[in-house]
Amino acid sequence: MVVGRGPVIAVEAAAGWAVRYASWDPRADAGVELPPRSRVPVTAGTPFDLASLTKLFTSVAAVQQIERGTLGIDAEVGAYLPDFRAAAAHGITVRQLLTHTSGLRPELPLYDCADAAERLARLRAESPVGVDGTYCYSDLNMLLLQHVLERVTGRTLDTLVRDGITRPLGMTSTSFGPCPSAAATEDQRRPWAKADRGMLRGEVHDENAWALGGVAGHAGLFSTGRDLAVFCRALLAGGSYGPARILGPDFVELLLTPPGLGFALDQPWFMGELAGRGAAGHTGFTGTMLVLDRATDTFLVLLANAVHPRRRVPDSRPRAAAATRVARAVRGAAQRPLPRTGP
Repeated sequence: MVVGRGPVIAVEAAAGWAVRYASWDPRADAGVELPPRSRVPVTAGTPFDLASLTKLFTSVAAVQQIERGTLGIDAEVGAYLPDFRAAAAHGITVRQLLTHTSGLRPELPLYDCADAAERLARLRAESPVGVDGTYCYSDLNMLLLQHVLERVTGRTLDTLVRDGITRPLGMTSTSFGPCPSAAATEDQRRPWAKADRGMLRGEVHDENAWALGGVAGHAGLFSTGRDLAVFCRALLAGGSYGPARILGPDFVELLLTPPGLGFALDQPWFMGELAGRGAAGHTGFTGTMLVLDRATDTFLVLLANAVHPRRRVPDSRPRAAAATRVARAVRGAAQRPLPRTGP
């Protein structure tokens, strides 16, 4: 966990195990624990699989192209990707991808495709199933946006994220995998998972991102709490951190103005009492969370390997509880009188 306000990191704490289990025993319905000497403790510098927090970086990369004039926020995806026939035929726009209002279904089983050609063919042929303009959270939005960005720039998404975000901000511990030192995630096997891959550590947990080679618009990044603190600080400061600028203030405002581009806004189910005054953030399936409270210039990063040793029914109450404690601490600090410094 990392909590900061203004330029100050107020809390940086680590607890638990980066690697605790060797496998999951379905007969015993329990994890098989490693001997104590083989376990790996979490430290403040442990990288985690960010899962859907990756979407925030894809969104920032898109808004960077909007700022540069190479991408139109209300342009149709078909203008950039005419070979994506279904998206072109239905007039899906860049804004709809960023706001999850394209009508695309939540996911597509690309991990079951025979090869890269079949995966691409399925994406190109995927039509909306919902009503356009109606919110439906979908990984496919960020996958299509990845293809748009790569077509517009001629560069791969990992290069765009590295050159446009992480390198300028000095986020040296943030990259797409593999990341051998990361916290372990899941003993990934059917029937509870969608692929048979065994215990994962340093390889992306999301099955579609794995099938796509580890670099995907919706998942694939690994990072640390301290690096994500820099990312948060840059956005809270209007797009700049030290001498580096990744976005202009007007475009940070565009990113975080309701309904939010990639970012979720004011969601109490994971933001707790930080929600309500323009808080922005996201969660990740592996147990990650990031929240920006613009009203108090505060951020919260929470990284966990909640799917180690296997996935369970998602429970965001710990996320909301952490955010509520931060909100109450900030309110308490605001109510306390400043210490006297003179006679």
